[in-house]
Amino acid sequence: MKCFTLTISFCLTLFVKGAWATDVGVFYYPGWSKPNIDSWAKIKPYPDREPLLGWYKEGTDTYTKTYTAWMKEYGVDYVIYDWYWEKNGGVKDTTYAVDSFIKNSNSSSIGFSLLWANHSGTPVSYQQFDEIVNYWITHYFGNERYKKINGKPVVFVFSHDRLSADAKTFGATPKELLERARVAAVKAGYKGIYFIGSASADKKFLDFSDLESTYDALSAYNYHLGFAEKKSTRKLSISYPDLAAGYAQSWKWIIKNSNIPYILPLTSGWDRSPWGGSVDPNHDNSVSTPEKFYEHLQKAKAILNRYPNKTLNSVVICCWNEYGEGSYIEPTKQHKFKYLEGVQKYLK
Repeated sequence: MKCFTLTISFCLTLFVKGAWATDVGVFYYPGWSKPNIDSWAKIKPYPDREPLLGWYKEGTDTYTKTYTAWMKEYGVDYVIYDWYWEKNGGVKDTTYAVDSFIKNSNSSSIGFSLLWANHSGTPVSYQQFDEIVNYWITHYFGNERYKKINGKPVVFVFSHDRLSADAKTFGATPKELLERARVAAVKAGYKGIYFIGSASADKKFLDFSDLESTYDALSAYNYHLGFAEKKSTRKLSISYPDLAAGYAQSWKWIIKNSNIPYILPLTSGWDRSPWGGSVDPNHDNSVSTPEKFYEHLQKAKAILNRYPNKTLNSVVICCWNEYGEGSYIEPTKQHKFKYLEGVQKYLK
């Protein structure tokens, strides 16, 4: 069994779980419990998006126990919470979802991780970056359910470009900052931090040297481009099959060009109409059906089977509940458990 040098223990874990058992993560958007307003106001005009549990309030014990039980039943191994830090300092008031998970989880629960949603203009200084990392260390990494690879707590980084631009404002680089974070984690008693960066198959990312020297692995929150015969002509997708074909094209390009693991990003679709629509309205036609989603899953599974080492036999799905962007696999009144049934059937 051949594995990446940096991921031997993770590969062994997969082998013990089952012959290359697929590791499934799902991104989670904590946006449905905003104080003093109706968080669902812009979604309610789209009744096809109403959750099976109704217009629920996030962060309650009952809701958290319900959706994490569903995830576990249908083959989701861990949930990745979008996590924000305010530009003016301090954690954003969206931690109620991950806080509720920690409160309600136990040794038999699924795991959890963080997606550092670093598109809020942070960090603005070394001090602020240190505060962010210290928050992760003191609030999350010590939890027994926190996701680890090679014994290192896993943190996804939403945007390498944004991190590079923000770091540049105070004379730093992403590589320098993430090494600084790893050192802080080691000092706190951990083996480091396993950072997963965002990589696109866009032309400017065909040289992976910067990403490979900064991150332990690559993935992405989502992609938007459809299929194109030539890389220079790729445009926003105009249907779900087009979007899914664009994903498949990105998988192949990145696996071919990257020398570090690539965790396959999957999508349940795209339609940003509730949030005001995409720049190109045609892009909002990238809406899936359960059946088309199944085809996407099967193509991903074929890639995993072909490249189990390069992918760590792992996927991350966007998303559990991005209702404003049309990306969700959480059970709805329209589709019930069909999306989750596909995850269980085609990935596990």
